[in-house]
Amino acid sequence: MVQIKREISIMRLVRHPNILQLFEVMATKKKIYFVLEYAKGGELFDKIAKGRLTEENARKYFQQLISAVDYCHSRGIYHRDLKPENLLLDENGTLKVSDFGLSALSESKRKDGLLHTACGTPAYVAPEVLIRKGYSGAKADVWSCGVILFVLVASYLPFHGRNLIEMYKKISKAEYRCPRYFSTGLKELLYGILDPDPNTRMPISRIKRSAWYRKPVGLAVLKTETINKTCTEATTSSFTDTEATTSGLTDCIGSERNQGSLRLTNLNAFDIISLSTGFDLSGLFDEKYSQREARFTSKQSAAAVIGKLKELAWRLKLKVTKKDGVLKLATTNEEKVFLSSMRRYLRLFLL
Repeated sequence: MVQIKREISIMRLVRHPNILQLFEVMATKKKIYFVLEYAKGGELFDKIAKGRLTEENARKYFQQLISAVDYCHSRGIYHRDLKPENLLLDENGTLKVSDFGLSALSESKRKDGLLHTACGTPAYVAPEVLIRKGYSGAKADVWSCGVILFVLVASYLPFHGRNLIEMYKKISKAEYRCPRYFSTGLKELLYGILDPDPNTRMPISRIKRSAWYRKPVGLAVLKTETINKTCTEATTSSFTDTEATTSGLTDCIGSERNQGSLRLTNLNAFDIISLSTGFDLSGLFDEKYSQREARFTSKQSAAAVIGKLKELAWRLKLKVTKKDGVLKLATTNEEKVFLSSMRRYLRLFLL
């Protein structure tokens, strides 16, 4: 429970276009449910499994990864389990960092200012984590980002052996070889990131200034960087408390693809589920409430929609009543024949 509570508190703190968004948390007596942003593109690992990426495509994902990790570090959050399986993609191919189950907050540091819990996935763990003498969460995350970058372009791990002991020895000495097709800029960047000494390892600030990282990768990536900067600036002062609320949808999510649309600020988890066509919630209610219904959305104001409904009701000789925000259309027995006509009329109007 302590670990789950920590994960929830951490995900409440992070609001970034390249981090999977937590919308709501619900629980029964036996289970806890996280309502998360849907990453339709699946894991980045699946894309790598089909073959290595070009340096340009790898740069696009790496820039988004570094942006998300830098954002987390600025809020005292250390992921500690960065790997391609925890990097998801949305329908537009935007990277989303997920799974903060092993993450730590800056408050978790001991008196020496270091973290001491050895955790993570062996092939992506930094050398200092393996020796169990304390480590910087930020520097350990940077090492994992370097391994991910290598995997993106090479399609295989930089450190591997016949067993874990052999692999750990190579990690501790940073024994790896770059393929010949790696560019000079990429090799230099990896050399700085995969430094076994955390004191001389390249920090994120220097990574962002490196020639390979700064090379533009096209309009789509420039748009993503702009959104990242905007969201980071907008949330710097809003999410510094560990009890930051998760109610509503973040302004950053989908800001590029939903420009001009209405922003929903009071949509909770139950609303999300009930509006999903793949869920049947009829079993939660008595039979008398399980009536057939139709839902629609409109960019018009509530007053405009209600006005149109009243106009249609008047034409069909229906009685209109409004109470507690609910609009009701009533009819006498002899007028029920008009209901089917009204439904067809409304359908045409909404379309």
